Amino acid sequence: MTETPSGLPPEDNPGESRAARASAMENGPDTRPLSPAWERTTLERLMFATLEEQRAARRWRNFFRVSWLALIVFLLWAAMHRGTPSADKSTAHTAVVEIKGEIASGADASAEFIVAAMRAAFEDEGAKAVVLLVNSPGGSPVQAGIVYDEIKRLKAKYKKPVYAVVEESCASAAYYIAAATDRIFVDKASIVGSIGVLMDGFGFTGLMDKLGVERRLMTAGENKGFLDPFSPQTDKQRAYAQTMLDQIHKQFIDAVKLGRGARLKETPELFSGLFWTGQQAVELGLADQLGNLDFVAREIVKAEELVDYTRRDNVAERLAKKFGAAVGAGAVQALKAVPNLR
Repeated sequence: MTETPSGLPPEDNPGESRAARASAMENGPDTRPLSPAWERTTLERLMFATLEEQRAARRWRNFFRVSWLALIVFLLWAAMHRGTPSADKSTAHTAVVEIKGEIASGADASAEFIVAAMRAAFEDEGAKAVVLLVNSPGGSPVQAGIVYDEIKRLKAKYKKPVYAVVEESCASAAYYIAAATDRIFVDKASIVGSIGVLMDGFGFTGLMDKLGVERRLMTAGENKGFLDPFSPQTDKQRAYAQTMLDQIHKQFIDAVKLGRGARLKETPELFSGLFWTGQQAVELGLADQLGNLDFVAREIVKAEELVDYTRRDNVAERLAKKFGAAVGAGAVQALKAVPNLR
C-alpha cells in the first residue's frame, strides 16, 4: 500500500479502490507518519491563531487603559469647572438658590450645598437679593437649623434681603428654613406648614410571637436597643422618645415665631403638624402673599435677570463617590462582625 498523492490517510482518498481499502483493514492501521506538508500547515495555523489571540488581548488592554485615562481626564476637567455660577458684578440680578427634594445630609438639598450657594450669592455685589426657590416636603431638623442660622447671619452681615418662593410644597424642615427669610411667596395651591416632628418605625413583636420567632439582641446598656423593631418598647422608653420630640418641636415653633413675628395668626392647629394651601397660609400669616419667582424678581427685587447659584453634586463627584464606595466595600464587610457604637 502506497501513500496517496494528497498525503491523506487511505480512507480519506476518494480515488483509492475498495480492494485496497479492504486490504488495509486486514493488515491493520497505517502507522506511517503523515505528510510533512500537513504537519507544517497545522503548525502554521496554530501559530497564526496564537498571534491573533495575543493581538486581541493587547487590543482589549489598550482599550481599557484609554478608557481609564479618559475617565480620569473627565473627572479632572469636571472638578476644575465645578462651582457656583457668578454673574458680572456690575450687572444687577436676582440670585436664586434652589431647595428641592429631601433636606438631608448628602442630598442635593443638604445644609452643606445650600449654605455654600447662599454665601456665594450674598458675596456677589451684583446680587440685589437672594431668593430661595423651595419645593421640598421637609427632612432633617438639624440640616434645616443649620441653614436657618446661616440665613440670619448672612442677612445681618451683607444687609441684603432674602425671600422664599414656594412652588409645590414647603413643609416641615423646608418651612423651618423659609421662616428665616424676610418674606415668603406662595402659589395659591402650594402646600405649606406641617410644623411638627415625627419619629417613625415598626414593631413586629406580636407577629414574632405568632410565628414562634425568638429575638436574640445583646446590648451593653439598658436602653441601647429600645428603637429595635423586634424588641418590645417600655412605657419609660416611649416617654423618653416623646420628650425628645417635644423639645425639637419647641425649637421648631420658636424659630417660626422668631422669623414670622406678629404676622402669625396663632390657632390651636397652627403648630399641630397640619398643612395648608398657599392661600390659607397667607391668611394664617405663614406666608406673605401670592407670587412666583419671576414676579418676585421683577416687582420686589427690581432685577429681572436671574442667576442660579444652586450647588449640586456633579457627575464627576458621583462617580468618585461610587468608586470610593467600591474600594471601601471590602473593609466594611470585614468590620460588620465587630461590635460598634451605632
